[in-house]
Amino acid sequence: MVLDDTLLDDPARLTEADRAGLLRSAAMAGAQVRATIEAAAELELSDRLDIGRPRSVVLVVRPGVSRSATFLLNALLAPACPVPVVIADNVPGWIGALDVVLAHTDDPYDSDLAASLERAARYGATVVLSAPPDGPVASAIAGRGLLIAPRVMVPPELSFARAFAAGLLTANTLGLLVADVEGLADRLDSEAERGHPGHESFVNPAKALALRMAEHTPLLWGLDHVGVAVAHHAAYALGAHAGVVSDAADFRQALARPALHRAAARSLGERNIFADPDDSHAEALPPRVFLLAVRTGPAADGARYRANEMLPSADLLAPADEITADDAGCAAVLALRFELAAVYLGLAAGTIGGAGRYTPATA
Repeated sequence: MVLDDTLLDDPARLTEADRAGLLRSAAMAGAQVRATIEAAAELELSDRLDIGRPRSVVLVVRPGVSRSATFLLNALLAPACPVPVVIADNVPGWIGALDVVLAHTDDPYDSDLAASLERAARYGATVVLSAPPDGPVASAIAGRGLLIAPRVMVPPELSFARAFAAGLLTANTLGLLVADVEGLADRLDSEAERGHPGHESFVNPAKALALRMAEHTPLLWGLDHVGVAVAHHAAYALGAHAGVVSDAADFRQALARPALHRAAARSLGERNIFADPDDSHAEALPPRVFLLAVRTGPAADGARYRANEMLPSADLLAPADEITADDAGCAAVLALRFELAAVYLGLAAGTIGGAGRYTPATA
């Protein structure tokens, strides 16, 4: 990867390179959240989910941002959720009328999901689906489930905010979580403004993050369960937009891999200016550690202290140090920062042709 870092501080060239409008789409995360809130209100989600405490909540994972949103929602629920939360690729066979099923997809023709949701609805489960309104998936729950359809159209790889908002609204309504979803939209708008293409790299957190990750293999290590979930979304975004392979893990699990830990520690030292550029080993991008901390409190402070002792020069990303928001808000802001950084990185490196996806040549 050869980075043209001058592109990042040239708004005109950025606009020309971003032919698919990915930066604009990413900046619409707040609008996605507001549109989801409006759709849920019109659907009367609060009244229709007034079912008392469910026996379980089943989070159905599908390819794309569904996985990121599901794992993040589960990380937020895990500490104090009064009912079992099950994560599965398909609705389990034991599903029944006392259970709630939540799913997100951007593929209206996902036949496996359609069959799974149809079975859940037939057995009387309460189904909440975030998906396009047309196709077999939506038809599977027609008249028997709650469909939150998109109103702000963005590429599927940038629909994380919509998927996450649908999950938060469902969990809030069921009394399983207390998250400020409306405030989340405002936080995402503020982050998008800070990451605007017109802002130079030294004041733009997304551009600065892109430059820190450039020409490195990012090691995205979470210091808490919510941070780990954001790390996995960051890894997805880097692959989706920049073609960058990264490592996402819990910090404690990362330390259980001694060779990688040693390589990360060595990479934090000074670069060897005498290294042979023709050495085959030099072709591998050096690792760079990014520590993601979302939660606050004594346990979180202890984790940060231990991480700083072991990797004192690692990059620490802790949104709670910058903004006032609940854990859901801090996590979503950090996720958006990585999305924007991934798009900037892909545009500056040219690894995605400046359009976020392959565009065939025309005669």
